[in-house]
Amino acid sequence: MKGFVRLALAGLLALTASGIAHADEPLKAKVGVLRLSSSAPVFIAQDKGHFREAGLDVELKFFDAAQPIAVATTSGDVDFGVTAFTAGLYNLAGKGTLKVIGGMSREKAGYPLIGYFASNNAYAAGLKTPKDLAGKRVAVTQVGSSFHYSLGLLADKYGFKLSDVKVVPLQSLSNAAAALKGETVDAALLPVSTARPLMETNGAKFLGWVGDETPWQLGAVFASPKTLSNKPLVTKLLAALVKADREYHDVILAVMKDGKVPINEKTKPLLDIIAKYTNLPVEQVVGNCAYIDPDGKLDVKNVANQIGWLQEQGFVDKGFDADAIIAKDYVKPD
Repeated sequence: MKGFVRLALAGLLALTASGIAHADEPLKAKVGVLRLSSSAPVFIAQDKGHFREAGLDVELKFFDAAQPIAVATTSGDVDFGVTAFTAGLYNLAGKGTLKVIGGMSREKAGYPLIGYFASNNAYAAGLKTPKDLAGKRVAVTQVGSSFHYSLGLLADKYGFKLSDVKVVPLQSLSNAAAALKGETVDAALLPVSTARPLMETNGAKFLGWVGDETPWQLGAVFASPKTLSNKPLVTKLLAALVKADREYHDVILAVMKDGKVPINEKTKPLLDIIAKYTNLPVEQVVGNCAYIDPDGKLDVKNVANQIGWLQEQGFVDKGFDADAIIAKDYVKPD
């Protein structure tokens, strides 16, 4: 009998030790993201160990456009998506397959992110400012993308119809840049990181920044219902991101002047991280730092405006609003 008790106790201790070891194992998560500075906190959290300190083992998966990230999150290819709002994302969320759980980049005056760029021929023919885009062939990644929406806001601001613009969806940033350089479109909306090589080689002309013309909540963090059922995973990931949001804001954005960040002993470590993940030299990163709320807040009112506008244009299904797609347990409204 005593032998049996000893065996039972040994087995219990083994199970307990196994449970403790299992509990100490980091939670695995795949995060879909673009190689753009608008996702800088993701790169900082990964490289500085904020994810690891939160008890996560994060794998970053990189994409070339925003919409595929939303699709990958829905399908389970990634657990979280961090990218710009698109019509496709909203349609998926409206069907209940995605929920917004936090804010990320914003278009804001003074923070260069997405710009309007003209081909050399179109510029020579009179395309000098963003309001001149009416009647022109303009490249975007996809119909209903953040670039398309930015173009719609511009049309509303200057009183021309979006239908007056020949929108050319080319599926990726690289394709849009190539079309601009090749003169097959008059203009394109591009992140500054994508457009800068064109400008430096005289392959395109800069017209203006979206953030200066029409500020709006550009990016967010989102997840599928399956991922949201794992509350510890979601809570840990958001905590790590907010830590990185604050660090990015206080170290990088707080010293930005005239759209550029000075390179010094305090900023360089974070600029190096952003450069590493965006495949850009630090000298280019300094003029490519998007605004991100230091607490990871989301401009919920603007998200509601986006959905309404996209529904009016027929890009997004009707029958849902911002309340239906936002995970209120996690989102900090601004």
